[in-house]
Amino acid sequence: MEKNKFIPKLIAWELTRTCNLDCIHCRASASQGTYEGELSTEEVFRILEEITEVGNPVMILTGGEPLLRKDLLEITEKATSLGLKPVLATNGTLLTREIALELKRAGISRVSISLDGADSSAHDNFRKMPGAFEGALRGIQILKEAGLPFQINTTITAVNAEELPKVHELAKKLGAVAHHIFLLVPVGRGKELTEEALTPERYEALLNWFYEQREKSPLHLKATCAPHYYRIMRERARAEGKEVTYETFGLDAVTRGCLAGVGFCFISHRGIVQTCGYLEVPCGDLRKNTFKEVWEGSEVFNKLRDFSLYKGKCGKCEYIRVCGGCRARAYELTGDYLEEEPLCTYQPKKASLLNQKQV
Repeated sequence: MEKNKFIPKLIAWELTRTCNLDCIHCRASASQGTYEGELSTEEVFRILEEITEVGNPVMILTGGEPLLRKDLLEITEKATSLGLKPVLATNGTLLTREIALELKRAGISRVSISLDGADSSAHDNFRKMPGAFEGALRGIQILKEAGLPFQINTTITAVNAEELPKVHELAKKLGAVAHHIFLLVPVGRGKELTEEALTPERYEALLNWFYEQREKSPLHLKATCAPHYYRIMRERARAEGKEVTYETFGLDAVTRGCLAGVGFCFISHRGIVQTCGYLEVPCGDLRKNTFKEVWEGSEVFNKLRDFSLYKGKCGKCEYIRVCGGCRARAYELTGDYLEEEPLCTYQPKKASLLNQKQV
């Protein structure tokens, strides 16, 4: 596929690594205090302008805790003025009514708040901060009063997998517009949870459960860092006599599982570009290169866009274009981001046919 066919649809920007929490699964190992080398307001503005040269993606303003970035409103206004689509990812504990109204005025169209348990005991244990659950609920109430749509994000490990149905019901009760689940990728402090990762079989069962909620839930449901979901969606739809169309499945029908380097990228607080926040392979420095130069010229990006380079059963799989396997998990396990997804139970039919011929 030609380079210009790959357009960024989502960009996650770690505006700051400073955070008021110390969550056990944090990709960035973010904590309180200052981090050297943070991009200036002027540098952020320049990069936003460069991004518009290749697309007008949804800009996920994240951290750390982005509300600790003093120029957040200015950045949001700049992104909005350029035709980009800013959304905010926050833990919710620092929100006030005044901040929420200012964010809405500046152009934030949706806010995501993480709930990793359905009560304070489960959530606060995950977040390693007493009061985090109540703070998140308080933030959600403020968003509702300000008229800002919000979604609930939930990171899943073996520790809190049983909480998922309860968190889903809570998301509906709170009035969320969406529930997005994130399957743990063990990087940063998340490496400490490696032994508590879901087994491949539990992973598969959980994604099947999540699929089944589509008919029951008014919320938009999305599975992130869980590319198998897009294979499961097609398998289940076929078994139910459904066609995977935009009308039936919305955006899920026209996207793919792992978007790293294909329709998504990550920008660090220092301007380092990665294909995603979990695949810790630097692909460019926006203090030295333009965004377009990195997006179109990065060797890592271009390798991930060439599905013929994928290895193991991912390279043989008929779902390579709709799943792709988690490149970050492959890298963490093997040191090779083109290797097969380590948490997949599916056996590709192409591989089975090949084995039969060899026999």
